Amino acid sequence: MGYSGPFTDDAAEALVGRARQLERIRGFLGSTDRGGALLLSGDAGVGKTALLNAVAEAAVADGSRVLRAAGVEFEADVSYCGLHQVLFPFHEAFGDLDTSHGDALRVALGFGSGSPPERLVVSSATLMLLRHVAASSPLLLIVDDLTWLDRASAAVLGFVARRLDGTGVTFLGAMRSGTETFFNGGGLPEFEVPPLDAEASRTLLATRFPTLADGVSRRLLSVAEGNPLALLELPTALNGQQRAALEDLPSVLPLSRRLQAMFASRVAALPLAARRLLLLVTMEGTGDLGILQASARRAGYEAELDVLAPAEQDRMVTFNEATRRLVFRHPLIRSAVVDVSTSAERRAAHRALAQVLVNEPERRAWHLGEASVEPDEQVAALLEQTAHRITGRGDCVGAVAVLVRAAELSPSGSDRARRLAEAAYLGAEATGELRGASELLENARLADPDLKGSLRSAAAAVFLILNDDGNVDAAYRLLVGAIESGTHQYLASDSALIDALHLLLILCFFSGRAELWKPFYAAVGRLRPEPPALLSVAARTGSDPARSGAAALDQLDSVLAGFQDETDPAQVIRAGSASIYADRLGAVRDSSWRVVLQGRDGGPVRRHLGALVHLCLDDYLTGRWDECTEMAEEGIQLCETSGYHALAWYFLYSRAIVAAARGDEETADRMTDRMIRWATPRGIETAVHYARHARAVAALGGGAFESAYQNATAISAAGTFASHVPHALWVAMDVVEAAIRTDRQGEAVAHVSAMRETGMAVLSPRLALLAGGSAALCATEDDEAIHLFRQALAIAGTERWPFDLARVRLVYGERLRRARVNADAREPLRQAYDAFTRLGAEPWVKRAAKELRATRWGMVKDTPSGEVLTPQEWEIAELAASGLSNRQIAERLYVSHRTVGSHLYQIFPKLGIASRAALRDALADLEGGDHPPRPTGAEARRAFLD
Repeated sequence: MGYSGPFTDDAAEALVGRARQLERIRGFLGSTDRGGALLLSGDAGVGKTALLNAVAEAAVADGSRVLRAAGVEFEADVSYCGLHQVLFPFHEAFGDLDTSHGDALRVALGFGSGSPPERLVVSSATLMLLRHVAASSPLLLIVDDLTWLDRASAAVLGFVARRLDGTGVTFLGAMRSGTETFFNGGGLPEFEVPPLDAEASRTLLATRFPTLADGVSRRLLSVAEGNPLALLELPTALNGQQRAALEDLPSVLPLSRRLQAMFASRVAALPLAARRLLLLVTMEGTGDLGILQASARRAGYEAELDVLAPAEQDRMVTFNEATRRLVFRHPLIRSAVVDVSTSAERRAAHRALAQVLVNEPERRAWHLGEASVEPDEQVAALLEQTAHRITGRGDCVGAVAVLVRAAELSPSGSDRARRLAEAAYLGAEATGELRGASELLENARLADPDLKGSLRSAAAAVFLILNDDGNVDAAYRLLVGAIESGTHQYLASDSALIDALHLLLILCFFSGRAELWKPFYAAVGRLRPEPPALLSVAARTGSDPARSGAAALDQLDSVLAGFQDETDPAQVIRAGSASIYADRLGAVRDSSWRVVLQGRDGGPVRRHLGALVHLCLDDYLTGRWDECTEMAEEGIQLCETSGYHALAWYFLYSRAIVAAARGDEETADRMTDRMIRWATPRGIETAVHYARHARAVAALGGGAFESAYQNATAISAAGTFASHVPHALWVAMDVVEAAIRTDRQGEAVAHVSAMRETGMAVLSPRLALLAGGSAALCATEDDEAIHLFRQALAIAGTERWPFDLARVRLVYGERLRRARVNADAREPLRQAYDAFTRLGAEPWVKRAAKELRATRWGMVKDTPSGEVLTPQEWEIAELAASGLSNRQIAERLYVSHRTVGSHLYQIFPKLGIASRAALRDALADLEGGDHPPRPTGAEARRAFLD
């Protein structure tokens, strides 16, 4: 906004004692000429709204456009209610956006129909729209009462507020300190508005109430404790005798109760017509005058706004002529309006609003629900439909609240139980409210004791069991029983059944036991007319991929081809799970990131965790190890705070496997110990497999090959792929290499035969590389081994898997060196060394370096910069130090002079020098250290030619 001028006299007069706070806000606004965000916090009544008013008044005077909105307590469960306030003045500008973003806003805010938009799309569209509006003049967006902002709006506005730099839009928000809010202001500057100091409090009280007796003033100053609202309002609750100290004051003046009672008495003193309109405004939430008048007519009330004159004169409300909205001076007035109304009046207000909001089905359904006093299946059904729409756009918390209200209005116990069970399922499966889900589930069972066969009830109970004691067998029996006894008739269109089968797949996978899969296969096979594509694929790639995965690849690739635009977080997670052992996680990476970003902005916790799992696994396989560790820590913390303990082992594994590969044995041991201690008594054998994988990698890198063999074969014995143990694919080469290193040639050969029989190489280039490398490891003749290695390393696409590729190159180089083909061995060993170095896989760097030294291909010590000269760089540096020109060096090494120049360009900063003249001394300093022999000229030339 960039406002830095003086605040107006009116603003200053209204804000006694706030010069310092106004100056601080003014300083922030003046420093953010191109946009930014600031949050005000403070106790109720401390003056946050007054500060916002003063800032808004100053901004308008400075030529900025000001947009105001506020959270509404009574519409905190109505999705996008707050965003509707913000964007309504600009709804005609939706057409200036591209079609996808304009349509997303129309659907989300109820101006159009269509598929529920993804929240990230709504967030991006909102940001684009505000930037578009601010292009013509600076825009100040003020949002009061963030505490009451609905979850969906809070997520969008939080997203926007964190991305305003350079937009010309400034965001100023306010919320009560110490209250829970859906608005995620992490990273935004925050300013807590303090109470007035003693001098300012006395000045304010004396200015507004000059006739107060001294003793009364002192008492009120003591009770108010610097709260401006209390200072302004408490005296109005006193009669004339009390103000003049002619009558004793009450002995106790509890601030919050007195304020609430005072507001209620002032509202109660208004004419009936005014109270009715204020009640409509309170229930409607946005203050829209058009809706207010229309609903007043529907209710048979006097609809002329003149009846609100007494409330305006008493400074309870103000009219915003620009937006045609009615604004309460303080949120407590809304509460007071409700307090003085009767339940019949509140229901009548909701009923009238429902009749007006016919084009906004979600708000209409909510008001109908609030208007109903007796069970009403028609209204309950409308609320249930609204909950499904809300779920479709990712607002599962809002959907749970609506389903609970639908259950309350359900005439039959079975319908009530069904809706409560679905709310419990959503709470457990998505939102992170496990405790609330447990209570909902218990209430559902009370409503219908026969609910034990309900799929939603069983699924919710499974989530609760897994994240409590984690007993897989108990959860498995419960879910299988519900599926086999259900009334679903195995219709593939039954969403509860499909969700239950996906959950059963997870339980079977967690167990690591082949015998548990039989009921799952039977149920999937009975689906009519056929299983959904994603379930069909997951049933093969996630169960026993070594045997059934290849047959599902075409269908999997077909499903993933359309996933770039997938908006349902549940589907994204399921697609990721189906992709793990077919090495297709990269195909859902973008979608997974969207889910994670939604989670960070307040989206469903369970799905946030699921997407993090898949990103961590993909990061490990593709060499993004620092990111893998960072996101694993995020996952661990999120599991602890949300109660989703059953997923923590995935993140412990990600930490462990990276630590193992990097030689951090202490971390790897600590993580795997936690995994095994937690998983073993709960029957989650797959978590134990993952832990043993990390231990096998640590042992292989450190040369503890017997330990590596024992850990790898504990997952799947040599010579076979354990049935329904998918992770056997990931340790296949570990088994072979550890067997070779421990003189178990027969076991190694048997395992290679098992790889060939299962056809694991068909699943992905990475697995083909590991299968080919394993076969080469077992070859007894050098020529055969070299041929097999070259075949494996020629497989297209293996560069995506740097660690596995480097491991195969390492053992290839080792085989070449043992075959005494040192010159040929150097290139794969050097490539492996470079890859391990980039990954920070220190034990593997040492293995590669040792092999390189054995080929007499020198490795120098660290340079002053902390980097290492490659063999090519060493040779070029030495020749340059001898006085040869770039062209002369190029002629000797059979390379171009440009290549020589490029190498020297990288050598100088590594050595900390700036000229060729300093090369000789720099190399001499390195030679003086303890390092392996330098390469001979002939060897260097041979390497360059190779």
